[in-house]
Amino acid sequence: MPEALYTAREMQAAEAGHDVDELMGRAGRAVAEVTMRRFPDAQRIAAVCGGGANGGDGRIAVEALADAGLEAEATDDLAGADVILDALFGTGFHGEPREEAAARIEAINAAGVPVVSVDLPSGVNASTGEIAGACVDATVTVTFHGRKVGLLVAPGRFHAGDVVVADIGLEAAETEHRLVTPRILEQVPRRREGLNKYTAGTVLVVGGSRGLTGAPSLAAEAAFRADAGYVAVAAPDSTLPVFEQRLLEAVKLGCPEEDGRISPRAIEPIAEFAAKAGSIALGPGLGRGPGPQEVVRRLLAELDRPVVVDADGLFELQRFERSAPTVLTPHEGELGRLLGEESSWVAAHRLEAVRRGSERFGCVCLLKGADTLIAAPGEPTLVCSLGTPALATAGSGDVLTGIVAAFLAKGLQPRIAAAAATAAQQLASRQIPQAGAVASDVIGALPLVLDAPE
Repeated sequence: MPEALYTAREMQAAEAGHDVDELMGRAGRAVAEVTMRRFPDAQRIAAVCGGGANGGDGRIAVEALADAGLEAEATDDLAGADVILDALFGTGFHGEPREEAAARIEAINAAGVPVVSVDLPSGVNASTGEIAGACVDATVTVTFHGRKVGLLVAPGRFHAGDVVVADIGLEAAETEHRLVTPRILEQVPRRREGLNKYTAGTVLVVGGSRGLTGAPSLAAEAAFRADAGYVAVAAPDSTLPVFEQRLLEAVKLGCPEEDGRISPRAIEPIAEFAAKAGSIALGPGLGRGPGPQEVVRRLLAELDRPVVVDADGLFELQRFERSAPTVLTPHEGELGRLLGEESSWVAAHRLEAVRRGSERFGCVCLLKGADTLIAAPGEPTLVCSLGTPALATAGSGDVLTGIVAAFLAKGLQPRIAAAAATAAQQLASRQIPQAGAVASDVIGALPLVLDAPE
């Protein structure tokens, strides 16, 4: 099962009925233990404490550190400190720090020494990851009971540093948001005796245009490496020589074209072919304009197969009605256009944005990023954060589209297919050299993460 991620309200509920002093004692001692373990040479620790429970945790940590023989005190005098404890704000904080608090945060960041944040970096909204003003840049965050949403969702995640979860004796609880773990790949059906290339998963990639043949090629190759048994590519007739050279195993379906892009005249043959497919990847390299937009609109309306829509398929996408599983995979700019917002707004409000995308289109919405978010109407939001910076390269989105399509073709429910595909891609990024990595390197590593025994 995915790991629970807690909001401020959920943490308040988890703590209800417990002795507050006892919880604070456990929390403060945990901070002291992590600080000594991570920074064994530190002699002077300065704790910048607020007036609430978070500040109380920090003061208890100071007492524990002093008992261990270290020079530790709650103070704003940071000169000569080897480590700073950030205990200004806890899970109840939201909004923008006031001027005095902002100045204290800026002093922490300017000190140039390691920072241990208590529960979460001051300035981060625990429930959303949003930041409205000054925010501590932590080296380590010691969080209590469970990870907070704001520690995993950007921009908060980029201020948290290494996150250590300290058990303070609370019971696990159901939460609105969940963290995807590698175990989700156990849900992906593997090829087994008795299957053939069709029943192992059939994917049709619809895309490609002159100058944009790489995207559907990557999606098709990723679908194969994600264990699909049969992959076909529907692309403009004039581009077929490229695909014949690039894709040895895939079947090619030449389509009527206009200006080097698939023409709406191709909808009927594509739909006929798609009727035999387990899923359709719609959009990689498709191109933009009235013709491609009509192809996307009509295929979504007319096909009863699972579809993953990406890249050019998302351009000016209108609301649609369909009963078959549908997954949208935008990045921040694409989701911003779909919602009528700037990409910077999406980056600052990722949870709200992905929920709005899911609700607007009534399907699974996967917002790509280091903290990939998967939202579905009426379901807990999933956060997948297993990858490396190797995925910050052109073509990564096309690879993800192919993996999602393969998992849909294997019969996975769309929300799980999207989350499992994200996990597979992110785990594959751990298997390759980081410097100079390209998207096809990730494709080659997919069997390594999918070949674990069930």
